[in-house]
Amino acid sequence: MSEEVVYPVKPMLLVVKRKKYITPHLIRVTFGGDELVGFPENRNGGHIKVFFPNQESGILQLPIRYEDHVEYPEHKPVPRAYSVRKYYPETNELDIDFVAHGEGTPGSGWAINAKQGDELGVIGPGGPDPLLQPSDWHILAGDMTAVPAMSAILEELPEDAKGAAFIEVDSFDDVHEIEHPLGVSLNWLKREGEEPALTLLNAIKASGEPEVECSVSAFIAGENRSVIHCRKYLAAKFGLKKKSMYAIPYWKRGNTEEAYHEERHRIMDEQE
Repeated sequence: MSEEVVYPVKPMLLVVKRKKYITPHLIRVTFGGDELVGFPENRNGGHIKVFFPNQESGILQLPIRYEDHVEYPEHKPVPRAYSVRKYYPETNELDIDFVAHGEGTPGSGWAINAKQGDELGVIGPGGPDPLLQPSDWHILAGDMTAVPAMSAILEELPEDAKGAAFIEVDSFDDVHEIEHPLGVSLNWLKREGEEPALTLLNAIKASGEPEVECSVSAFIAGENRSVIHCRKYLAAKFGLKKKSMYAIPYWKRGNTEEAYHEERHRIMDEQE
């Protein structure tokens, strides 16, 4: 019997076509490239892994992923998790939104300095499909890191959808227009106080719950403690389990992406 052939999977090499600041701290970079042809049209908001150039050499070399291992090149790239903002099949262009919080981190620094013709690698999309389950009432909550996914979800909800969405920002300068159904309220919250991890939870309790008994689904993303607080409350309040509530911590205050990677997966596995 012949051995099964394991085909390698290589990230797509994409090229910057243009970029613009959506807000002072949100940069949209539009990518193109032949390897983008065939990208899924219905996965806006889905997770992607982005590979940035090696921090020491500045050289971008992409890894190859096999079924059971990953082969990294000499100049190992820096991987980071992002979301598909939108894919345009008619022009074969992909939008990725980056939070600009200084030049000291691989993703933010790259986006701030990105120019036409620059390259990076992308693999995906992944994650659950859909990101938000159909229901009578939707609750969405997140910070700036969740804005790309939340925006994609809100844009694609049915016109008659009902619910409430909450976005936490450091400054109201980052408030911007997001398409959403009239029946879904869009609430911008400024992070402040001694317990910033409770900002989203308190907002959900105050104005995010349905007035009548009905089916509920939720999408929660952002800082670790904030996501956990919201997840625990919604699970107890509405009996939501993993299928009806996608809760993903993107980052943890005081931790780098590398330090937080394993803990993120453990926290997600704790949800029933």
